[in-house]
Amino acid sequence: MKRTLFVLFLSIVPFCKGQNLLEFNVQRNRTDQHLMVGLGTWASTNMVVSGIGWATVPDGEARYFHQMNVMWNTVNLGLAIPGYIKARKAGAALGFAETVQTQHKTEKIFLLNTGLDIGYMAGGWVLRAEAKSNPSKQDQFRGFGNSLLLQGGFLFAFDLTAYLIHQRHAKKSLYPLMNSLQLSSNGLGLKWVIEERAEKRMGEMD
Repeated sequence: MKRTLFVLFLSIVPFCKGQNLLEFNVQRNRTDQHLMVGLGTWASTNMVVSGIGWATVPDGEARYFHQMNVMWNTVNLGLAIPGYIKARKAGAALGFAETVQTQHKTEKIFLLNTGLDIGYMAGGWVLRAEAKSNPSKQDQFRGFGNSLLLQGGFLFAFDLTAYLIHQRHAKKSLYPLMNSLQLSSNGLGLKWVIEERAEKRMGEMD
């Protein structure tokens, strides 16, 4: 009798290389919470420091630098707070297909943001270069440009790190399971490749 384990629904796959799906999703959500706390801390620190600088430094390049930092991190904080709340409330009891879909979406978002961050830094360099040909707005362009370089550089490191963390987590605990599954011969479900190979070895021994 051929003993092959069919998995008719992806949602009932219980384990990912020793770590069940619930634990995997809990860890992913916890990672997102930590990342949003990090982003929020950066934003809050910038808003306090540059808020003081904007209010105290005389007109010039430094004032514009602090001004842009405050405005930029108002947006960052506006993303970090809802992002943290979403990660905290995110469900962890997901099926296999939902887990894979959510993981791919998470990695894609951070990778896409990494590309956008390069654009922010490029915008900073453009403003700095433009300042040379616009003496009347030289301080503004240089101040804004330096801020974009700083903020874009931080976000690039942040998003790239977030992507690598999530990718490493999935590579260790989720993707090995995907490689061990394949469609069954009748096309109605999935079968464990490991189980099938083990049975062949047992048959050879008999």
